[in-house]
Amino acid sequence: MSSLWINAIAGGALIGAASGGLMLGLGRIAGISGVFGGLLRPAAGDWGWRLAFIGGMICAGAAAALSGAWTPPAGAQPLLQVVGAGLLVGAGTTLANGCTSGHGICGLALFSVRSLAAVTAFLGAGIAVTFGLRHF
Repeated sequence: MSSLWINAIAGGALIGAASGGLMLGLGRIAGISGVFGGLLRPAAGDWGWRLAFIGGMICAGAAAALSGAWTPPAGAQPLLQVVGAGLLVGAGTTLANGCTSGHGICGLALFSVRSLAAVTAFLGAGIAVTFGLRHF
């Protein structure tokens, strides 16, 4: 089995464990946009777990990059473009009442019809845009 498969399986298991732990421990959905947005306008007693969750994601990514387990793909986009894309995603998640992680990981696991519709729209738009950019 190639290291890409092992990394994907390990990453999926860690995402599942983190989102399941958040749901079981705090009764919260692991929608990253919502978790991050809550840091910007925190409710009383709500800031610590959000900071720990986001900090854990940043530390895990940094550890993967520093250990050589992950390297940026060839032709990676400039940082300013990535930040701009992230802001657009944040605006889209506000309009969709949830993000890909909240709907895709947690919502589908809870058999949410709304999440199924959202994930279908996310994937459809992503496929259409990628096809358009690559072929036109």
